[in-house]
Amino acid sequence: MPHKLFTWLFICSGTIILLLLGQWQLDRLVWKQSILVEIESKISGLPQSLPSDVKETVHKYMPIQLSGKIKGSFIKVMASQKFIGAGYRIIVPFQLETGNTILVDLGFIRHEFAADISLDDNLSIIGNLHWPQEVDFFTPDPDTKNNIWFARDVNELSKEMRTEPILVVAKSFSPSITHLDPLPINTENIPNNHKQYAITWFSLAFIWLGMGVFFIYKTSVNRGRKI
Repeated sequence: MPHKLFTWLFICSGTIILLLLGQWQLDRLVWKQSILVEIESKISGLPQSLPSDVKETVHKYMPIQLSGKIKGSFIKVMASQKFIGAGYRIIVPFQLETGNTILVDLGFIRHEFAADISLDDNLSIIGNLHWPQEVDFFTPDPDTKNNIWFARDVNELSKEMRTEPILVVAKSFSPSITHLDPLPINTENIPNNHKQYAITWFSLAFIWLGMGVFFIYKTSVNRGRKI
């Protein structure tokens, strides 16, 4: 009897823990959805002039309208597009009419067209301020020989291109540039897997409970006892 009681406690404890983990993921899902709604509202707002004192905590995703000219050469950042394939994001130093120089992500170009890209000096740009978090332990160092980077590290890019550590990701620009398409910020690229995680935890809870009940049943049958 004590053995059976301990088994039931073990099964019920595991089931409760798994159910609580599933509920935690549902709570995280609600939180993440509210964050995504907030980000979407920022992204789709009316474009404004670049603030004089740009801060990541305040201005991330802020819609911006710029006019100025490309000042110097570009950097290629490895990227890929679904149904298109490998290519690069094109990052340029962009001098504003105020004289300040910032980084602008003009968008995506396919690998085979990158060598022939021709950038217009003067551009009008609508985009969003962004500080991507793309660098981790596994990110390779930039291949400076071939002008290829593997992540948009705003601080390092600004040092390399001698600009302010400010990045605007273009949503549109004029005049257009052949083979170069804007790759704007959108919430579709922000992971939100909490629903799948919740389903996984709840499924594990019912599997754990089912296997536990089956184990007790088989053990009782083998001993010639009832549950």
